[in-house]
Amino acid sequence: MNLPLFIARRYLISKKKQNIINIISGISVAGVTVGTFALVVVLSVFNGFNDLIRSYFSILDPDLKITPVEGKLFDPTFFSDSIQHKVPGIADFSFVIEENALLKYETRQFIATVKGVPTNFANTTGIDELMIDGTFLLDQNGIQYAVPGQGVASNLGMNLNFNDPLHIYVPKKGIRTSVNLANSLNHDYILPSGVFSLLEEVDNRYVFVPLSFARNLFETGDMVSAIEIRLEDNVSVSTVSDQLKNLLGEQFHVKNKYQQHDMLYKTMQSEKWATYLILVFILVIASFNILGSLSLLIIDKKDDIAILRSMGASPSLIRKIFLYEGWLITVTGVFAGLFLGIMVSLAQIHFQWITLPGNGSFVITAYPVKIDPIDLALITAVVLSIGFLAAWYPVRYISGKHLILNPAAR
Repeated sequence: MNLPLFIARRYLISKKKQNIINIISGISVAGVTVGTFALVVVLSVFNGFNDLIRSYFSILDPDLKITPVEGKLFDPTFFSDSIQHKVPGIADFSFVIEENALLKYETRQFIATVKGVPTNFANTTGIDELMIDGTFLLDQNGIQYAVPGQGVASNLGMNLNFNDPLHIYVPKKGIRTSVNLANSLNHDYILPSGVFSLLEEVDNRYVFVPLSFARNLFETGDMVSAIEIRLEDNVSVSTVSDQLKNLLGEQFHVKNKYQQHDMLYKTMQSEKWATYLILVFILVIASFNILGSLSLLIIDKKDDIAILRSMGASPSLIRKIFLYEGWLITVTGVFAGLFLGIMVSLAQIHFQWITLPGNGSFVITAYPVKIDPIDLALITAVVLSIGFLAAWYPVRYISGKHLILNPAAR
């Protein structure tokens, strides 16, 4: 039998009397429990939002995207002539053109990004799932169509039930601004066929048009802004990316889905870990309850310490009793907090009790939650470390004078 652990457990759960020390010990356990619970729930919610954004962006984002390091446009013929056949795992690719333009619909105007894509764009992405009005149609019977985001359509007051065209204006290449603006702008118009909705950042920015329409409007000729690549199933994205980087050299960026939105993901990760550090700091403050509880317990049990010393207990054994007492408080609080946090997170996943404000204005109605085992392991390690240090200090520095055997007790 582990005698120090047995005595420490009796001190923690003894029912013989209730005094201030028992209350403080209970508060210490509650503090660790609440801190651990908050860490589990908050990090799980951050993981849920992170996964939600990843899943929505992945619908439109290619597996890999090639863009030039310098300039906006480049000649893509090298890719189809040589690169495609040298890199296994490429299922399909598309040439795209992206440029900002002034949009005008009836009397309203709005600046957005016009993205020219091939007519088979719907076959390589999941944009069909995002349509909230009309259909994703770029070309039919020689007539070209545009598909704006919901934010763009809303700002322009667009109505698909009418046959009003969408007018697009862009500066002419190589022509300086003149007094007559009409001479320095390219203008074309196109009918809208549908409206898509993904996320506000995308909805307020993009209008999809046929690639040929964009080439004529922006006067790019055979040049493109990017090459979007779809990979075959079960193909390593990193392997194909590395092969393309080696073949293309330093003149091109090759970005995966995460790197295409690296600023957004980095911001989300920074917010997550900043929140984590704040909660850990609060937990450090709460751990002072453990220090105070053990200090009072040592003072309260000085008679017990004297009896144990007279019975031959060593100072090391006495210190272990109170050290184990502090560790029991920490371990009890950690596992209670983990259990409550996991149960609440699972309940939110299955029942979605806590809803988002806004009366359905978001793409989801309830807070998304994802439990990450790595986060749970990190939380457990950090909280246990804080609790162990909080227990070690009073036992190491406060109990020394109480471990001296009273000569009268010999």
